[in-house]
Amino acid sequence: MELGIFSRTYKPVGIDKIFAQIAQDGYQTIQFNFSSAGLPSLPKDWPEATIKGVMASAAQSGLTICALSGTYNMAHPDVARRQTDRIGFANIVRAAQFMRVPLVTLCTGSRNTTDMWKAHPDNGTPETWVALRGELDFALELAERHGVALGVEPEPGNVVGNAKDARRLLDEIAMPQLKIVMDAANLLPPESQTRQREVVAEAVALLGADLALVHTKDVSPSGEAVAAGRGVVDFHNFLKGIMSTGYRGPLVSHNFPEKDAAYVSGFLRRVLEEVV
Repeated sequence: MELGIFSRTYKPVGIDKIFAQIAQDGYQTIQFNFSSAGLPSLPKDWPEATIKGVMASAAQSGLTICALSGTYNMAHPDVARRQTDRIGFANIVRAAQFMRVPLVTLCTGSRNTTDMWKAHPDNGTPETWVALRGELDFALELAERHGVALGVEPEPGNVVGNAKDARRLLDEIAMPQLKIVMDAANLLPPESQTRQREVVAEAVALLGADLALVHTKDVSPSGEAVAAGRGVVDFHNFLKGIMSTGYRGPLVSHNFPEKDAAYVSGFLRRVLEEVV
């Protein structure tokens, strides 16, 4: 398994410097966000020159790009806002094909209009599910046309908030382009942490056959995201479960300060040595 990291973990000081630091910190692959190249995360125009520069810089640093971030609020109550975001999302999917990156990651969104990662009372309504399905129909048509997969990540504050919701979505859509991004920390809000092994086992059983990417965030007892190894996630148990599915892809870390990047890669490398 390769170790990966979100590009936006690092200050946007230029792609060459960012990628060189990522390699120095012990990572082999990147989940890339175009904000790291000084562009909007969803570029409104086709950024070919920037894309070519990113590809050249990754090659120079000996890194691969395992996924592009295409996140926007797919459940936003403002239809016009979602229509506008589709433009940039389409450019991300097109960029993934151009760059030969196999996966574009999504956010199934929230009715919360100020933060797409925060819960809202209407997230569980049939109307919200219909809105999300409409966005996914659009996104999956693009993905199929461009030969890339889309990764849905169960997030407690989102419409797809847990493993059961994700299984429902996969079964309803039944398209090979729709895959899962799994992060143990997202499965473990404070009320679930005492049942960690049970919760992780259920998620692996429900979603393991559809994994496209694994995230390695950690979480504190109060539910705050922390660097891997500094929270409650039992990474030995989690990675054993992941490996039991046959997954051998990247482990992508995020949600910690840049200064902790080398620590995280070292911690995960030690866990992998003990698990394998």
